[in-house]
Amino acid sequence: MLFLIKCIEKCSIYNVLYKSNSLKTNFIKRYYNPKSFDINTNVVKDVILYKHPNDRFFKIVNLFAICQFGFWTYLALFAFTNLKDVPVDDKEEKWWRKVNLGDTKYRTTFTIISFLIGWGILCVTWMYSLRSVKYLILKKGGKEVTIITHTPTGGNKMLTLKLDNLSCKDSRTSAGSQLPIQVKGHYLHYILDMRGAFTNPTLFDQTAGLRRKWAL
Repeated sequence: MLFLIKCIEKCSIYNVLYKSNSLKTNFIKRYYNPKSFDINTNVVKDVILYKHPNDRFFKIVNLFAICQFGFWTYLALFAFTNLKDVPVDDKEEKWWRKVNLGDTKYRTTFTIISFLIGWGILCVTWMYSLRSVKYLILKKGGKEVTIITHTPTGGNKMLTLKLDNLSCKDSRTSAGSQLPIQVKGHYLHYILDMRGAFTNPTLFDQTAGLRRKWAL
């Protein structure tokens, strides 16, 4: 009887260990892909990881921003120089007829707001252009990466940095319309438009597509 009880205990322990091992094996099979570590990141030449040359779009956007800046600047200048201080009748029933736009406080406020709107549109458009990635290139040796972005004048801006100073905020497969990339020491993120082409997706995932944490 004692021998039978020991056999049952051993069998139960074995089943528990077997089930846990099988769960572990299934977990490894599901979340671990050995092929992902077979990629040689020590490339012998420069490799394009991502490209999205959309020069025409950014030229149109920046032209629109310049036109908006000119319009709002002219409006600010017009408001400051041409709005006259005309007394109004306080007995008017309609409230807008009681507003004297030529009064100093109204004229100054309108001028400043118009000027700031023009500058705001221009600055946001320029920053969007400078942060939109045109090409992402892994340099020879696999230790550095070059980010090529658009410029407001239609040219290119290049930034070469060590791969350890680059952190992808999301995975390539789960990103929405844009994939933000953070550069160490830079406040704003660089943007990869998902309509672009990942020419080497596996190599991207093992290099620039990794999320890195830096010590504060």
